[in-house]
Amino acid sequence: MTPYLDYALGAPVADTKAPAGPIEQRWDQRRFEAKLVNPANRRRHTVIVVGTGLAGGAAGATLAEQGYRVVQFCFQDSPRRAHSIAAQGGINAAKNYRNDGDSVRRLFYDTVKGGDFRARESNVHRLAQISVEIIDQCVAQGVPFAREYGGLLDTRSFGGVQVQRTFYARGQTGQQLLLGAYQALSRQIAAGGVEMHPRTEMLDLVVVDGRARGIVARDLVTGEVSTHLADAVVLATGGYGNVFHLSTNAKNSNATAVWRAHRRGAWFGNPCFTQIHPTCIPRSGDHQSKLTLMSESLRNDGRIWVPKAAGDTRPPAEIPEAERDYYLERMYPAFGNLVPRDIASRAAKAVCDEGRGVGPGGQGVYLDFADAIARLGRDTVSARYGNLFEMYERITAEDPYRVPMRIYPAVHYTMGGLWVDYDLQTTVPGLFAIGEANFSDHGANRLGASALMQGLADGYFVLPPALNDYLARQGSEPVDPGDPQVEGVRQEVVQRLDRLLAVRGDRTPESFHRELGRIMWDECGMARNDAGLRRALARIPELREEFWRRVTVPGTGESLNQQLEKANRVADHLELAELMCLDALHRTESCGGHFREESRTEQGEALRDDEAFSYAAAWEFTGTGRAPVLHREHLSFEHVHPTQRSYA
Repeated sequence: MTPYLDYALGAPVADTKAPAGPIEQRWDQRRFEAKLVNPANRRRHTVIVVGTGLAGGAAGATLAEQGYRVVQFCFQDSPRRAHSIAAQGGINAAKNYRNDGDSVRRLFYDTVKGGDFRARESNVHRLAQISVEIIDQCVAQGVPFAREYGGLLDTRSFGGVQVQRTFYARGQTGQQLLLGAYQALSRQIAAGGVEMHPRTEMLDLVVVDGRARGIVARDLVTGEVSTHLADAVVLATGGYGNVFHLSTNAKNSNATAVWRAHRRGAWFGNPCFTQIHPTCIPRSGDHQSKLTLMSESLRNDGRIWVPKAAGDTRPPAEIPEAERDYYLERMYPAFGNLVPRDIASRAAKAVCDEGRGVGPGGQGVYLDFADAIARLGRDTVSARYGNLFEMYERITAEDPYRVPMRIYPAVHYTMGGLWVDYDLQTTVPGLFAIGEANFSDHGANRLGASALMQGLADGYFVLPPALNDYLARQGSEPVDPGDPQVEGVRQEVVQRLDRLLAVRGDRTPESFHRELGRIMWDECGMARNDAGLRRALARIPELREEFWRRVTVPGTGESLNQQLEKANRVADHLELAELMCLDALHRTESCGGHFREESRTEQGEALRDDEAFSYAAAWEFTGTGRAPVLHREHLSFEHVHPTQRSYA
């Protein structure tokens, strides 16, 4: 298979749904301009929602509450097992309870700057506005946010900001927020507003006459492949970090839904924008299948350091203070250990590359709580982070109350995703992408505690009026299940599964996934360069060809078959990985999490090229084996003017 080292340049793309006028009024203006669907008429419309995490759970519950017939899918055995439950640290909101100078405008500014000026101003300001409503919604649901002694909601800091705007529930914020959305969704399931399909995975998108009208899904228990039709389809399926094999994502998290939608006409936005999280437990060997996140909230009280001397292998307690390098505090005194994730990750890599890393293989840095315990007391530190400390000890057999944690960066989140307009609609009419499945809000780097904010904002507040507007304008026309456009998609899915089962080769899907992950981490990970990306673009098509020749999938497709599930997902990863590398190759600047070694300042920081690359890349699929088409969406900055990011 020939790699596509080139691409065609298509017509520019513009977000035509974003209103003009003062940025503070754009969201209210768009909601007012959106057409409405009479409550009595909503019962006539069916909406498919794929995914039950924070974005999907919030969307399903809200749409059903409004009166729509919702058909919802998740591949977990329960909606509450979506990967949102793994989020630890918190959720941002511009409430300014601390009276420390926070505001909607400051959250807007911090997010645009944190994303290295590669996000839309209109979307980011809307997110900052809605943030204050999210907290009220969740408190009303009974989400047990941490509170101060007097009963007020507590907040703490996260990376890239100088205020305390992050609301949290110890180290289990994602779990508690998801349970809030889940109870709202469960109410609608019991009321008959939501038809829930657990253990069912979307394998393709049904497009009829240019509009998204349904999905083809497989029952993971019985193997049955079925078609489900609707008036609109919402993808809330998360990100594609598992392309790298080792990531903090759940093992079953995958890119199939968004990639199949891309192949059906939905453009892919900024696929190379992936986030490396600086505080993860280092890998311990080739046997690992995933990595474990340690919450960014730990950087509030933990101090990050390495020995000053290369090759110093003494235990941390034997290294005196004068021989320690608290490198983030030294390099970025204004923000210290709370610099944004991309900067903290690159700094950790740099000191490890200098031979000053700690732990096995020198792939780690210390996160030390000795000062915090001495200052606050063990009980206070335990009250803030106890469950995280317990998790770390269970995994490493080391007590972080007595010895520093060892951390190292790992793939965590993807800022790229399906390209959407201000209404969260993709280039396929009737197909919406929300939460991490879209590209819209974070630019080239997401600030900590903003993923939960975006997921709930999209699901509870942005999608419902956007969907109302679409359905009011399109109406409802039934689709014949026997339509060749519908049946053709189902047949393609069945043939693809049969092809995977028929190979009967000598390599497992996991072995291919692991090899792909090594290629992506080495060549398209924390640091990228022209030669490495070209090596990846040469090797990935070879690996994909080998996959279809040598993969082995035992059993049949007519029952539970986890190897078949895995093989199908890896096949999509092998295609998406190539587009990620091509996007990284074409963007010769550095910005946020996309760090091109050829484009850096004298201090080694990311060096943007605003003149050439101040745009969002929207990639169009043109057919298997054919070069994709790049459409550019110009980004204008009227309120936060691009500058070289500085956190010193």
